[in-house]
Amino acid sequence: MLQLRVLGMNSGTCMDAIDISLVEFRQESPDAPLYMIPLKYDELPLNDKDKRDTLRLIVENRSSPQELCELNFRLGHMFADAIDRFAREQNVDLLRDVDLVASHGQTIWHQPDPGPGETKSTLMFGEPTVLAHRTGKTTVNDFRAAEQQVGRQGAPLACFQDALALVHPSLTRVSQNIGGIGNCAFVPAEKDGGIDEAYDFDTGPGNVLIDAAVRYFSGGEREYDKDGEMGARGKVYQPFVDEFLKNPYFDRKPPKTTGRELFGDDTAIKMIERGRSLGLSDDDMVATITRITAASIVLSYQRFGPKQPLDEIYFCGGGSFNPNIRAYIQECFPNARLSLLDKCGITAASKEATSFAFMGLECLLGRPMIVPSIEPQEPVICGKITPGRNYGELIVKVAAFHEAWSKTANSTKANGMNGTNSINKKAVGKSHASWLPAVRDLRVKDNLTREKEQKDLVFMDVRHAKC
Repeated sequence: MLQLRVLGMNSGTCMDAIDISLVEFRQESPDAPLYMIPLKYDELPLNDKDKRDTLRLIVENRSSPQELCELNFRLGHMFADAIDRFAREQNVDLLRDVDLVASHGQTIWHQPDPGPGETKSTLMFGEPTVLAHRTGKTTVNDFRAAEQQVGRQGAPLACFQDALALVHPSLTRVSQNIGGIGNCAFVPAEKDGGIDEAYDFDTGPGNVLIDAAVRYFSGGEREYDKDGEMGARGKVYQPFVDEFLKNPYFDRKPPKTTGRELFGDDTAIKMIERGRSLGLSDDDMVATITRITAASIVLSYQRFGPKQPLDEIYFCGGGSFNPNIRAYIQECFPNARLSLLDKCGITAASKEATSFAFMGLECLLGRPMIVPSIEPQEPVICGKITPGRNYGELIVKVAAFHEAWSKTANSTKANGMNGTNSINKKAVGKSHASWLPAVRDLRVKDNLTREKEQKDLVFMDVRHAKC
């Protein structure tokens, strides 16, 4: 049986924190259910200077080779510092309790739709050799580049975990992440195709414009609108919302992704300056920008959601705790039940770090992930591996897992059966024979207590409960 503990980590578009999640994975064989057990989670602060320099680089879109080189390594050390602090505060023994580090890194630039003379590309900082050396653990990073090489967007990379965690026999579900950028993953009921028809895309700005406005109005003393307090006090200026939603991005059909290159701090500042000229208060502007995020999500569902009515909407990411966003979405979809992703055993805050832990595992095992139905279907293994001092131990475990699978597959073929019977043919695509089959059955357990049964989830009514 395979049993590995993976430390997944992520710093999002807003750079508001470094999310770290320690997850245990267990699987009897490659065609058996994969058990995911989230063990520990925390949000660690970023180094102020590293954060300022990174945001300046992204916003100004100019630098020198020396600055780029140094910043990549500085962020590597920043992430390593965060792991050290996580281990101390969460009582985690890195030597004993962690087998693999999976780091998304910090997105510096993401170019999924290049213009004439440009190249589809993506750039993540946070040097993995620094992490591997300082932790002693083999490190997986740079998950997006391989996706782009087979014609996909390379983002949001949400569909594979969301589809496996949320698929239901008869209910249509959507997972809505509200980080710096918002992204959704629609998961049809099994009767409508289930995980093979799931798809995801970026809905538009998440917290990025709201946070920029709050920093502007507070002179940098506050990073976000805690509990949506400013937005709740203000009045939405609807003409700004209507104008913003005319951005061509919202007319584009998925697959699509976006980021600070389209919805950055300068977008918020220009809107604020216009609002002040009209006499709008600080609270009015935060309320208006918050409504833009909520309305862009609603518009995305209405234009590009599945034909079946949405039964349940699951929220994750920092913006999921903003009651103003949730209330508007509930108003627009009164028949849908709203809940935090916690109800599935993966906390709303830890979802992205947990998903990168999952992706790190799949890269180490040489296993492709489920491909969103609207993207080019060629499977690919995402991530790059930097060996740590435990690399030999991991290779022995991986080799044993592969060998057991090879014997099972050969035995199945000898008996006249299909050795990849656990995989839908659409999902197989051009998978190489040496690759393990993609996971199609994920069982999430909460922290060392009981398994979450997907068919019997208990829902929290966020309209009447403080999250």
